[in-house]
Amino acid sequence: MSLQDLLAAENNLTTHMGKAFLSERVVLRGLDLHHDLANQHSWFVVHLYAITGRFFEPKQLTLLEYLWSCTSYPDASIWPNNTAALAASVRSTASLAMAAGLVTSEASLFGLRPLKRAFDFFYRANQAKQAGQSLTQIIEDELQANGMIYGYGRPLASLDERIPHTLKQIQDLGFANGSSVKMALAVNDYLIQHKQKAMNIAALDAAVGLDFGFSAEQFHLYMNLIVYAGQPPCYLDALQRPQGSFFPVRCSSVVYNGRAKRAWE
Repeated sequence: MSLQDLLAAENNLTTHMGKAFLSERVVLRGLDLHHDLANQHSWFVVHLYAITGRFFEPKQLTLLEYLWSCTSYPDASIWPNNTAALAASVRSTASLAMAAGLVTSEASLFGLRPLKRAFDFFYRANQAKQAGQSLTQIIEDELQANGMIYGYGRPLASLDERIPHTLKQIQDLGFANGSSVKMALAVNDYLIQHKQKAMNIAALDAAVGLDFGFSAEQFHLYMNLIVYAGQPPCYLDALQRPQGSFFPVRCSSVVYNGRAKRAWE
């Protein structure tokens, strides 16, 4: 950032994304929101267009929407839902609860960060394969560099119940021959045989995103709502219970192994 950059941006916004000309029209990526988009396409299509500037084929839309639906678990013990339910228990607003839940879906070991790292792995792996490297070498190099491959293994369970259902959708809709999907399955076979690690849904989702032509940032933005539909039921459930009654813990149940006394300043 230079002084010239700041001066050029002062009192001025240059954008190719969109602008609302109030009382007249709204433009999104060169198209009129009301004439070209909202009256012809669903919110889902407009959302994807806003992120990518592209219109996807009907079968692609079906699969992309399925990736959201199959991960919307209404289980308040799952961390994003837990956050939304806790917010309801203290009588926070729905908007704040939903936003807080989405924030906690971006963790190091689950949710969107591993998904983006899985996307990055397949992007690099495809390049390495085109350069002549064997799949075995690609996998072993990744394991040696990072100790793991994002999208494989699962913290709480050995198998991912979403995999067979998502694979069926991929096959039924005609996307099983995508280069990244095929690679995800090949890596899965290798890791099961040699490391006893199976694929989780992040690998399959990332492979679909790459085969569909998303960039890493675009796919991250799109998948941001992957767990969202599981949050409202948990919020409403906690809202119907007495205030503050969501997973209460009595003081005597707190286990502390530190110093018996502390000198507080």
